[in-house]
Amino acid sequence: MGIGGLALSWLLDREGLLGKSVKKEHMAQAHNLLPKRPHHEPRAKAMISLFMQGGPSQIDLCDPKPMLDKWADKDIPVKVKYDDAAGASARVMPSFWKYSRHGQSGMDFSELVPGFGEIADELCLIRSMHTGVNNHGQSIHALNSGRIVSGRPSLGSWLTYGLGTESQNLPAYLVLRDPSGLPVEGTWNWSSGWLPGLYQGTVIRAREPRILNLDAPANLGGAGQRNYLDFLGTLNRTHSSSRPGELDLEARIASFELAARMQTSASDAMDFSAESEATKKLYGIDDDATRDYGTRCLIARRLVERGVRFVHVLGGNQSWDHHHGIKGSLPKACKKTDRPIAALVKDLKHLGLLDSTVVHWGGEMGRLPVVQNERNAGRDHNTYGFSMWLAGGGFRAGHIHGETDEWGHHAVKDVVNHYDYHATLLRLFGLNHDQFSYKRGGRVQSLIDGQPARMVDELLA
Repeated sequence: MGIGGLALSWLLDREGLLGKSVKKEHMAQAHNLLPKRPHHEPRAKAMISLFMQGGPSQIDLCDPKPMLDKWADKDIPVKVKYDDAAGASARVMPSFWKYSRHGQSGMDFSELVPGFGEIADELCLIRSMHTGVNNHGQSIHALNSGRIVSGRPSLGSWLTYGLGTESQNLPAYLVLRDPSGLPVEGTWNWSSGWLPGLYQGTVIRAREPRILNLDAPANLGGAGQRNYLDFLGTLNRTHSSSRPGELDLEARIASFELAARMQTSASDAMDFSAESEATKKLYGIDDDATRDYGTRCLIARRLVERGVRFVHVLGGNQSWDHHHGIKGSLPKACKKTDRPIAALVKDLKHLGLLDSTVVHWGGEMGRLPVVQNERNAGRDHNTYGFSMWLAGGGFRAGHIHGETDEWGHHAVKDVVNHYDYHATLLRLFGLNHDQFSYKRGGRVQSLIDGQPARMVDELLA
């Protein structure tokens, strides 16, 4: 039981020479963006998250409820969990839009999202999502960082920490912001939390210059800049070698070196002028209504092509939060995004990238089946049963999972909590959620962080 015996056991275990090894947790041995080996063979290599912040109404888009037509304008006979009780009513509001079935899967979609209908057989539609926290910020954190509190690493940060990236000339995690401004919770949406800053999302602006301070001033460019960076690299390596094991220092150096390599690669990835006119038209870049979102979806595809691990395409601040005026505002939100999203899935499949790329669509909540704000009808928050879909990367195509009750309020069959979704997603990336962690201040922490997560095998192809 002396120190020599412990050291010998550790060395034998590291070399795989012990007869029985304890379960190992996946912790990065160094902070860099080099590709890292997962626990098992992954099916997904990259992810594009199309986050519809504000809460798209599942009742009006992808979860039809005939009961609402039968009870239209009557008081709902069941208990409703309101977020805004002051503006609430009990009067049932059916959908204003017609549904039809699409593809061989017969998946139901509203007339507001015809593009979704075109890709129905590629989608894994979950109608039983649940976070159970009715505020935007808390539910955003639940879906994006595992818990309802701020300050934790985002999903993109966890994946890049655990897996690195195939591209060494671009950040592993890129964020395509909406031109209207920061989303709810601001930079927490792409924060690395208490992980090193190397794993934080790098923001791409909706306007030129898309990445600030990317190009060197004219008097510092060319050979002069190259000589300076080479000299700085030498100093950094000398400094680092005298301080072995300082992982935060390694992360900082890696971050600065990546910034230098980005100067050429980032500009190339975001310049889609060489794309065919047919491709630009597919994404809706020829239409004022879809040009912005279509541009960002096309850039997302180009980034994944170049080995970026995680791309976060964010909507406008509360652009799906339709507490009032839903009859006019929901069609506008759908018009902006539907065609580009369908194009992204089609394009990835055409290029042979969909099998290894997860595409996610959804917000932090859905909406209630009753009227809010009688004078200008909308729908209140609902985090107890809402919808989102995933495509590619090993998710089951043409599949509908789970159900809400007959009112579209509560998930009642095959419920998928946010931590179940995270555990399933990690599995497709080759990571076991109960072994993937980070040691911080003596405490081992993870994306799941001790929640009773289950693998939702029914979602997998």
